[in-house]
Amino acid sequence: MAKPMTKTQLVAALAEAMDADKKTAGAALDAIAAIVTREVADGGAVTLPGIGKVYCRERPERMVRNPATGEQFKKDADKVVKVTIAKALKDSVN
Repeated sequence: MAKPMTKTQLVAALAEAMDADKKTAGAALDAIAAIVTREVADGGAVTLPGIGKVYCRERPERMVRNPATGEQFKKDADKVVKVTIAKALKDSVN
C-alpha cells in the first residue's frame, strides 16, 4: 500500500494543476476544508463531484461494552461524520 499524500504534496500537485503558486493552492485547499467543515457542522451535506458526499449522521443512544472489563454501559446519542464515495471514484480504482 502506498503512503498517503501529505498536505504539502497535495498543495504542490494542486498548484501545478491550477498553474498557480503554492500559496494560492494552499489557500484554496484551506477554503474548501473550512466550507465543508462549516456546512457539515450545521447539519448539511457537501457533495464533492467525482469524490463523494460528506455528511453528518446522528447515532442513537446505545449499549456498549468495555473490552478490558466486559462491563456494559449506556453511551449517549452522538453525531458522526460519514463519507459516501462516488461511483466514478470506485470505478476508477477497480
